[in-house]
Amino acid sequence: MKTIAIQAEVKQGTGRSIAANARKEGKIPCVVYGGSENVNLLVAEKELNKFLYTPEVLIAEINIEGGKTVKALVQASQFHPVTDATLHADFLELTPGQPVKVNLPIKAVGNSVGVRAGGKLKEILRKLRVKGMAEDLPDFIEIDISNVNIGQSFRVSQLKLDGVEFLDSPSNVVVTVAATRATRQAEEAAAAVPAKKK
Repeated sequence: MKTIAIQAEVKQGTGRSIAANARKEGKIPCVVYGGSENVNLLVAEKELNKFLYTPEVLIAEINIEGGKTVKALVQASQFHPVTDATLHADFLELTPGQPVKVNLPIKAVGNSVGVRAGGKLKEILRKLRVKGMAEDLPDFIEIDISNVNIGQSFRVSQLKLDGVEFLDSPSNVVVTVAATRATRQAEEAAAAVPAKKK
């Protein structure tokens, strides 16, 4: 996964008024947990949004005033219900040797035989829950749909990736190729044609 460095300052004090004043200055309250202690920080909204408004899972290299640096993953975020402005974010500090759980985006590749025959590709899942070492996790999960025909599906059980444990149910459908009205009519027409006598 990609790593992006961001700057942060230690949040002084607690309370709604302190958080509100920080947001007026373009700084978003954040907490980093999972390490030896929780750390309350303020991060520039523009910097934080790089991690929130992307389908990718990015590692944040947080440079905290005073010289401390931690690597972390966004685990949760809060937005204003009306304006959609960023209100808060939670980061999980990455610990060497400890696996993490994240939702990775799915990327379908290949030209499905079913789509070429007139079927319609339906993407059921956009992301998959996985577990693994952060340094071993890819930017996305790639699935080859070349052999998926009309009426067939690609399931979680068909995925194999070294160093990655898939946490979704193996029977869950990732993508499927459905018959369209045109393909069904063609099949019905073909079935209605009487077989030629020899």
